[in-house]
Amino acid sequence: MLTSRLGPIPQPPSYHQFADQRTLLGIPRFADVVSNIGFAIVGVWGIIFLRQQSASKRAFIDLRERWPYMVAFLGFVLTSAGSAYYHVLPTNARLVWDRLPMTIVFGALIGAMIAERISVEAGLNLLPLVVLASMGSVLQWYWDELHGRGDLRFYASVQVYSALVLILVLLIRSRYTHGYLLAVVFGFYVLAKVFEELDDQIFSRTRFVSGHTLKHLAAAAAGYCILRMLQRRAPLPAEFIAH
Repeated sequence: MLTSRLGPIPQPPSYHQFADQRTLLGIPRFADVVSNIGFAIVGVWGIIFLRQQSASKRAFIDLRERWPYMVAFLGFVLTSAGSAYYHVLPTNARLVWDRLPMTIVFGALIGAMIAERISVEAGLNLLPLVVLASMGSVLQWYWDELHGRGDLRFYASVQVYSALVLILVLLIRSRYTHGYLLAVVFGFYVLAKVFEELDDQIFSRTRFVSGHTLKHLAAAAAGYCILRMLQRRAPLPAEFIAH
């Protein structure tokens, strides 16, 4: 791994010092807490959409392909709860519940891409393994933190390699239309990371909204693009896929 060449990377205490500390309606860090509602909306909406799919619908050639997306949208719902819980009182112990659900989303998306671009069987078989490995990176980090030797290298590696796998899989032709929306999803993910890094600068300039709040909104927008792709797509003709 690229990060293995570095020394242990502990979680810096400053990570929990978010720019927008305003309290509203008795909720500390109100904007960072409430902005997580976007994850819940996308997650619930996505689950409802997937449950409505049947053999007559056009979003999936094989209805088993729904399951990785079902896990991903469940991950968005859990992210809403976990991130809100963390931002009310930011600590390492609560950060676990913020990070775990997002690793579920990342792992599920890898399974979904493999299922619909390579093999349904392979995607479904790898789904639990990828999700558990992703979650394990968070648990490993926190276990090390509890024992005074916090190390984010494995967690960071999982994030980097998950993104690389998704990019590589996207080079394989999809069996569906509207596959380009996945590039938009990735764009919102990158934008969310930029907002996260510019948390203080954005808040100091606007005095209204922080970078971290915008990160939540951008990440939720990425989830919405996934849902929109599923709602709009249709199977491509076999002869088009072959070429």
